[in-house]
Amino acid sequence: MATAASLSASASGSAPGPASGSASASIGDSEFDRDTAVVRREPGVHDTELSAGWTIFGAVNGGYLLAVVGRALADTLPHSDPFTVSAHYLTASRPGPAVIRTDVVRDGRSLSTGQASLFQYDDEGREVERIRVLASYGDLDALPDDVRTTAEAPAIPPVEQCFGAEDAPGEGPVPGGSPIAERLFLKLDPATLGWALGQPSGKGEMRGWFGLADGRDADPLSLLLAVDALPPTAFELGLMGWVPTVELTVHIRCRPAPGPVRVSITTRNLAGGFLEEDAEVWDSAGRLVAQSRQLARALKS
Repeated sequence: MATAASLSASASGSAPGPASGSASASIGDSEFDRDTAVVRREPGVHDTELSAGWTIFGAVNGGYLLAVVGRALADTLPHSDPFTVSAHYLTASRPGPAVIRTDVVRDGRSLSTGQASLFQYDDEGREVERIRVLASYGDLDALPDDVRTTAEAPAIPPVEQCFGAEDAPGEGPVPGGSPIAERLFLKLDPATLGWALGQPSGKGEMRGWFGLADGRDADPLSLLLAVDALPPTAFELGLMGWVPTVELTVHIRCRPAPGPVRVSITTRNLAGGFLEEDAEVWDSAGRLVAQSRQLARALKS
């Protein structure tokens, strides 16, 4: 199969690709690429259509939204790869037309920095800013190979021992809430699934295998989605309500190898109705390819 890959010696088993038994979509020609497409209207202005297929309880997923804005910045800046992307989510986005306005803040030789805002219209026809982003882009392929790290890949059971939404009886623990689940290849570590059985562990951890359902391999833009695609750690803390993102910062460390990635998310502190989520994304070659931290509100169900 096109996206299958063997894990490095540090992995806990083999990982069959999301499109096993069928043709896999390629980067640039997949549902994710079509649904994050932007059209340049004029310099600094892009039009896009936010798809209802990437929503949770009617709100557009924050990682998908960041990928859409990230694509507009890649079309604006002289460099194409996101290195660091920081976003503030101002109002909840909804499916439908949107406009992205971008500015070049700095045009450097190895790094360029830009800012972008995505706008939609409310029911009264007034323009509303949904998300504001500041990001630095570069060339991941030009980075040196030197790696010195104490980070360790998460120990996640092989894919066949993990569970996805399709394994839940009926509509699962969150009925009708996540059209985005149909577009993801997501298999969660059973050790972080206590919430789905009504027995949350209280540890604030979520781990699993991540890919796109049509088999498209990961790239820097899809990693912006990966860090925000797993169920919130708040579920394992015993809170089952909506967890909207307030701020999200993502660091892309290198271009991911083909195959599904492993995502590990932890929360150490929930206070005053807010929690942080620290995410790591590891590729099929055992490399740390992305890191993120977000601040989110823990709303009671």
